[in-house]
Amino acid sequence: MTDAPGAAAGPAGPAGPATSGGGWTRGRRLGLDVGTARIGVASCDPDGILATPVETIKVTDGDPGWASELRRLAELVEEYDTVGVVIGLPTSLKGRETASTAMARSFATALTAGAPDLPVDLVDERLTTVTASSALHGAGRNTRKQRDVIDQAAAVVLLQAWIDSRHARR
Repeated sequence: MTDAPGAAAGPAGPAGPATSGGGWTRGRRLGLDVGTARIGVASCDPDGILATPVETIKVTDGDPGWASELRRLAELVEEYDTVGVVIGLPTSLKGRETASTAMARSFATALTAGAPDLPVDLVDERLTTVTASSALHGAGRNTRKQRDVIDQAAAVVLLQAWIDSRHARR
């Protein structure tokens, strides 16, 4: 598992690179917006054109074990024939780590331990929830009553940013 400041981090895990020279390797990825109550999940098509919402996983076990959340994620990895996972790394606007950053890292560590062959990338997700909430509000959605939708939309925003950064490196 790797991460870096900026738009995206590099590939991780013992399975080797998920990308070739920073570009795109064909296959579906899942994007995750990990929170204390919910995990927003998004997926992309195998060619990495478009990220779309999948579902919201309710956090019941949480940090540090994440058992029920990882079970559901394993089902999604299988269902979507996933070749990698992109996890949002929430930092402060100044780029400093927070309690939420530690929680996302804990989830990524648990995922990597449970699925060592699945590449996991950590990406800067500053303002993804704000961006997602604004977009939904602009589309006429009541964001106060639809936290699950916001979490999925935030996962879409972070996964799409990761995809776009990979395609820009071609």
